Amino acid sequence: MNRFKSLLCSTLIVLFFPCSATSVYALEKVSLQLKWTHAFQFAGYYAAKQQGYYERAGLDVDIREADPTINVSDEVSRGRADFGVGTSSLILEREAGKPVVVIAVVFQHSPQIFVAKNSTAFQSIHDLKDKRIMLEPHSEELLAYLKAEGVPLDSIHWKNHSFDVQDLMAGKADVMSAYSISEPYFLDQAHYSYQTFTPRSAGIDFYGDNLFTSEKEMAEHPKRVQEFRDASMRGWEYALSHKEQIAHLILEKYSHKDSRNTLGFLRFEADKITDLMRNDLVAVGYMNPGRWQHIADTYADLGMLPQNYSLDHFLYDYNPAVNYTLVNSIIAIALSLVCVVGIVTLYIFRVNRRLGKTVADLKAGELKLKLLSMAIEHSPTSVIITGTDTRIQYVNPQFTKETGYSAEEAFGQLPKILQSGLTPADTYHDMWTHLSRGKSWKGELINRRKSGDVYWEEAHISPVVDENNKLMHYIAVKLDITERKHANERLAHLAHHDGLTNLPNRILFFERVEQGLALARRNHTRLALMFIDLDKFKPVNDQYGHAVGDAILQKAAKRMLDCVREADTVGRIGGDEFIALMLDIGDHKNAELLAKKICHALSLPFDVAGQNHQLSASIGVAVYPEHGEDEVQLAKSADLAMYYAKASGRNNVKIYYDSMTNLYHT
Repeated sequence: MNRFKSLLCSTLIVLFFPCSATSVYALEKVSLQLKWTHAFQFAGYYAAKQQGYYERAGLDVDIREADPTINVSDEVSRGRADFGVGTSSLILEREAGKPVVVIAVVFQHSPQIFVAKNSTAFQSIHDLKDKRIMLEPHSEELLAYLKAEGVPLDSIHWKNHSFDVQDLMAGKADVMSAYSISEPYFLDQAHYSYQTFTPRSAGIDFYGDNLFTSEKEMAEHPKRVQEFRDASMRGWEYALSHKEQIAHLILEKYSHKDSRNTLGFLRFEADKITDLMRNDLVAVGYMNPGRWQHIADTYADLGMLPQNYSLDHFLYDYNPAVNYTLVNSIIAIALSLVCVVGIVTLYIFRVNRRLGKTVADLKAGELKLKLLSMAIEHSPTSVIITGTDTRIQYVNPQFTKETGYSAEEAFGQLPKILQSGLTPADTYHDMWTHLSRGKSWKGELINRRKSGDVYWEEAHISPVVDENNKLMHYIAVKLDITERKHANERLAHLAHHDGLTNLPNRILFFERVEQGLALARRNHTRLALMFIDLDKFKPVNDQYGHAVGDAILQKAAKRMLDCVREADTVGRIGGDEFIALMLDIGDHKNAELLAKKICHALSLPFDVAGQNHQLSASIGVAVYPEHGEDEVQLAKSADLAMYYAKASGRNNVKIYYDSMTNLYHT
């Protein structure tokens, strides 16, 4: 066994000693306050307890269900519970002075929606004005939705939420806040015709259920927070892979006589939750600080938070994208024990010398070193050891798998054989500043495989010194995070595009409107804004189902794109509502001709699975600068013209003019 494998193995010896330590200590009692009654919405926590993940983390977890009278953030911030589950309104609670800290995001998309009776009284979100709405606590996301859509909050007749969909069906309220993972199931079971309004249609795409704790818990028990978080997320992974088993567990252990849980409901909830968690794109628990900042900025724009609100101390600094227990253990040891590696190595040499290096001892030592070195040889992370001259002296098989360089090709080379030239110079400067001071460094590198392919990796590099603090080696443990980066890019795309049609959503569209207006002002040109509403879409969607409706929306999007120029933009803002931006349109006649072209394209039959569906479109057009000098006024003018077109018989185009009356409720 060569000297470098011995170095690795001696590090792992220390790793293996504490593995069974939790068994000799009493379990720590901690409590988790849920935000509602027991359901599949909290399946991961039940799974973590049932599978023993909490127990192996040294924790005895009391999972508490809630009722409408419980404020979860109060329970946690006042120390009556150690952990809680909350909405993205936690950021507002933080601003209000509650010391809450989010440690994981479970739902990548919020399930909060409005539900209303399916009737002509509700053609759009604007029709919620003057209606009776039941709103549950901590629904600021829905309030933000209404404000973003221009629905005055003081025009709503607010009612206390009864948490019973029977009241909606009985007409005790016109609209009710709900969760997409639960109330629709009971409405479907009652054969009640309803419609939903989601904040995501307005570009308000917040996180859903968030696992959080208090600053006090973070300060006094940081390891416990990490252990609880890791065990909980592992529980969620198990629950998503064993839905049926966990559904039966909830029925057997977490459902009382007053519970609304049935096997059918839990299955429905499990399927809906899978769509919200998107664990096919990101690791369970992943949260993006940039997306949290977007949530804060959205609240700030609506006057619910200060501008440029700081997220300092609100988010737990933990990256769950890589979920290998062994990898995390190796990294933790490499970073925390690097300063004693030399001492441990010297100790092993002295013990071997005192034992006289007998044949029996040598064989036993060889076997031990072989077993320990296998942990590195079979590690799912890339491991590199260099000398003080930074030339490579050892690589494990994962290095070869990731880079394409064999051990023989790597030996004696400098790690720069992996450099792509794309990593910023400041990154290397920061790395060597740390290493030259005897400190470990962690960062991201953009490297290149032997094949020429570029990939991202997260590197953990540490200097290794002997008992005299003399530098002996450098150890690098590196994780390929290319998929994580791609997932982040996909999330960024989803944040600015409609998931069904791939058209720009409201956020991206109006960014382009702002850019177009700036260009039009500079060049003294005109642009046109068009609001496009599909006529007769809802009856087709209701009669033939969402699959047919979705196919029609996708075909409609393609037809509109075929009608416009490459520099123009077509976006979807929700349901069957689209919007288009035409740059340098010339005059009103050109805008009208282009709108009529789109109107004609949408009047042609839509062939879906051999069945023709006849629709049409009502289009309102506003032209800059005559009908508005900013995006807000232009949007209002185009929206009003669209409603005028709809009220005038549909399947036509109307250009805005000043004497148009407000026909939102015709």
